[in-house]
Amino acid sequence: MPSNLSSFGLPEMLRCGLGIRRAVVGASSAEAAANKACRFLYDELTTESGDRACALIRFYKTHPFRDLRPADREFARLLMDGVEPKPAMKVLTLLATVGEESKWNDRRRSRGHRAIPLPAKEIVEKAPMISQLIKQFGLDLGAFVKSSPELMKDLEGRSYGVFHVPEAVGSPYIPAQEDFVVKYGIRSVVGCGGSLRGELFVLILFSRVPISADAAERFRTVALDMKSALFKFDEKVFEDS
Repeated sequence: MPSNLSSFGLPEMLRCGLGIRRAVVGASSAEAAANKACRFLYDELTTESGDRACALIRFYKTHPFRDLRPADREFARLLMDGVEPKPAMKVLTLLATVGEESKWNDRRRSRGHRAIPLPAKEIVEKAPMISQLIKQFGLDLGAFVKSSPELMKDLEGRSYGVFHVPEAVGSPYIPAQEDFVVKYGIRSVVGCGGSLRGELFVLILFSRVPISADAAERFRTVALDMKSALFKFDEKVFEDS
């Protein structure tokens, strides 16, 4: 039974949580598991008429620059404008992506979001969606990019965060308004996430239906289900590793 995203209540929340845990069974890495979970949600979440509710679903996780795959390190390095990244610099890494365009179904084909370096507060603030997401999660941006041990310890004890943009059209937090938001009919954006083995993970849904504040709040539990599904993949993160 599909889950109506425009009226995402307790039954839909529980159904999605169970579906995520079932979807990742047999996955060989965190990347493969995240893709299975995103694919499940892409097929599961619908509009009132039964069409897919999301144009795009993505899953990100931070990693130290030194732990990335070579191609991801090179991608992040190119975004640094000639500045050599520090080994411990956090990089928000696209681990899974599912959407209606073929290029949205392979993280390696992402032109601008495959591996986003987070070297300093001032630079991250130039990426409005990322900086707003971190702030809505209740995190201090400066402490986050410095990988403060106190902050990550605090994050472990927090409830799971939610990022919500109820009206995507005209929002300063959602870039590519004409080429993405308007073109694909994006109405709302919701993200959820938290701490996963000392790093931040984020699931982001770009929805064609409006998502209310109450519905967005229920994605805190979906974040917990994502963490439970991915927690066992502590040694093999990337599918090609």
